[in-house]
Amino acid sequence: MFEQLQGRLSEIFTRLRGRGTLSEQDVDEALREVRLALLEADVNFKVAREFVTRVREAAVGQQIWKSLTPGQQVVQIVFAELTRMLGATHHPLRMAAKPPTVILLVGLHGTGKTTTAGKLALHLKKQGRSVLLAAADVYRPAAVTQLQVLGQAAGVPVFALGAGADPVEVARQALDRARTTTADVVIIDSAGRLHIDSDLLAELTRIREATAPHTTLLVLDAMAGQDAVRMAEGFHGAVPIDGLILTKLDGDARGGAALSVVATLERPIFFVGTGERMEALEAFHPDRIASRILGMGDVLTLIERAQDQVTDEQAHEMERKLRRADFTLEDFTKQLRQVRAMGPLDQLLGMIPGLGSRMRGAEVDERALGRIEAMINSMTPQERRHPNVIDGSRRRRIARGSGTSVQEVNRLLRQFEEVKKMLRQFEARGQRKGKFPMPLPPS
Repeated sequence: MFEQLQGRLSEIFTRLRGRGTLSEQDVDEALREVRLALLEADVNFKVAREFVTRVREAAVGQQIWKSLTPGQQVVQIVFAELTRMLGATHHPLRMAAKPPTVILLVGLHGTGKTTTAGKLALHLKKQGRSVLLAAADVYRPAAVTQLQVLGQAAGVPVFALGAGADPVEVARQALDRARTTTADVVIIDSAGRLHIDSDLLAELTRIREATAPHTTLLVLDAMAGQDAVRMAEGFHGAVPIDGLILTKLDGDARGGAALSVVATLERPIFFVGTGERMEALEAFHPDRIASRILGMGDVLTLIERAQDQVTDEQAHEMERKLRRADFTLEDFTKQLRQVRAMGPLDQLLGMIPGLGSRMRGAEVDERALGRIEAMINSMTPQERRHPNVIDGSRRRRIARGSGTSVQEVNRLLRQFEEVKKMLRQFEARGQRKGKFPMPLPPS
């Protein structure tokens, strides 16, 4: 997501940075291009117009054309306004002073509402919360079963009365169950429709009256474009919502929904769905998304994903191995699995500052990581610990066992030896300076 917008803005700002001085005319021309880029990305035209107006006012106020680095100042102003447009600050979920906290999820069919309920339950469970899911979507075929499967995967109980039950009664009884089981949070997966109608809104109103939710979140599909704004306004007009969850942020959406809904509705985005995995739900940070849009990376999210996969003990053990250059192919496999668990590789590369713009349009072959892991798994424990014993016949056996070629096995072993050589150099420098010079990222 945001690739098209990121590409256009990158071209505009690269030209600005390349100029030693800027005139007001240069800034006006660049801002016209920015406005066009926003419109092409499906941003609401009023939002795009107001955005450009604020950027220009800020540029005039700071007199950026008299600056030594006018291009960089324009980027800083755009970054600040993008962050403001996306909600300015991160909004965490607020827990009720007296449990349970009730969270009502609303939205139309196809937005990923039920899947999001399961992801949110897992997210809160990892924070130490005791969560109960309520299956109040009793109309869509297999919706209750889907939520039960998701609940099982997340290790969270699901309260259901089955298809045909009164959704208001489901929500009410789920709240009673939470009180008797001391659950901290109740997440109500309400019924959706193909479109907003009076029956849906009346039902949601009754659920709200019966459960008095502390937070009502609208689940929106990021690929809905301008329809997302209309849907959000339709729900908010009848069922006041506190914030949004934007799904399918990993898809081919142009990003207009994220930029438009917050500005139009004046409600924050709490979470974004970034993939199909249960763990693929992230807290929304406006400054980080703005940084990604401008091709500046997102190191903090990258670090958080890494911390979710690596414990302190594992990190210290890996540091010890790196210090001693005692890094084996078994360690390489562990790190490879941790990297793959962090999410799609193109997402991770896009979070590295300066690399996102270079990777634009390039195809990242996720299968290459699978082939590397298959080759290492085809080795014996001795071969993984001591690759120098792998001769020609062993290489042919490893290639056959992993479905790869001897050339690929040779390349893997050669690259691994280069990494070991680099680690020895780092260790030598660290000994001379009295410390290990730098922590290495996962290979």
